[in-house]
Amino acid sequence: MSEVVRVRRNVLLDTHVLLWWVGAPDKITQAASKVLRDPEVRVYVSAAVAWEMAIKVNLGKLAADEVVAGFSGIVQAKGFYRLAISTAHALRAGLLPLHHTDSFDRMLIAQAQALNCPIVSADARLDHYGVRRIW
Repeated sequence: MSEVVRVRRNVLLDTHVLLWWVGAPDKITQAASKVLRDPEVRVYVSAAVAWEMAIKVNLGKLAADEVVAGFSGIVQAKGFYRLAISTAHALRAGLLPLHHTDSFDRMLIAQAQALNCPIVSADARLDHYGVRRIW
């Protein structure tokens, strides 16, 4: 008989949090770490995170080749869930006010709004969009 895990809430990870969780967990606050370890929390990693990391690795701005190459396996091993980008997400992100100009963060904001879930992030600029932020 398989064990049923009750999911109490969802959260969405910002790119830097995934990278820190994999390579420098001491950079993550205690509050954020507690949420990421909570078995009743479903942690989503957006396709935008993979896209952002791949672009930055390709441009030489990020030394995370192993994370990019093993992205799906890392997400699965950490017990996280992948979140695709839908047309509705894209439209919502494009229509957001320009408080934050980073396209990847705007996508995460749009997805968090659509899912009505908080973002785990150190980036206080996300607060301008009325999304809950855990840090």
